[in-house]
Amino acid sequence: MPSFDVVSEVDEQEVRNALDQVEREVNTRFDFKNTNTTIEQKDMVITLRSVSEDRLAALRLVLEERLVKRGVSLKGLDYGKVEEATQNTVRQVVTIKVGISSEKSREINKLLKAEGPKGISSQTQGESVRVSSKKRDDLQTTMALLKGHDFEIPLQFNNFRD
Repeated sequence: MPSFDVVSEVDEQEVRNALDQVEREVNTRFDFKNTNTTIEQKDMVITLRSVSEDRLAALRLVLEERLVKRGVSLKGLDYGKVEEATQNTVRQVVTIKVGISSEKSREINKLLKAEGPKGISSQTQGESVRVSSKKRDDLQTTMALLKGHDFEIPLQFNNFRD
């Protein structure tokens, strides 16, 4: 029975490469000189620091540009509040969401039941959703349906089986 998995993944190496590019750009750009601007990554949590909120916004813009160029979806970014930090600086924590939460998987299953082609079955398996059907064409229609709907997380389709 043909099937595929709906997942939400982020390539950690591409994120690391994008952050390296951001660091290099911050070190060379004139508007970031003497602003004590830094960017740090720990797993899927990125910490942005700068002297003022406008420099932080510029750093956030550079980060988003580099992530997009590297093929990382911005839908997976979750921005925290801008907080006061030590030495008259501000910081913001950016979390990269990975995996489909149970709430989002319920939303995907509900959409497939309501608008999906007949004969489609879907089930949640951990942080992914397995979609199966007797017809391969129905699976392609389902992929198009899921791509057209905004779930506020990046979706990928893998493990396609015939």
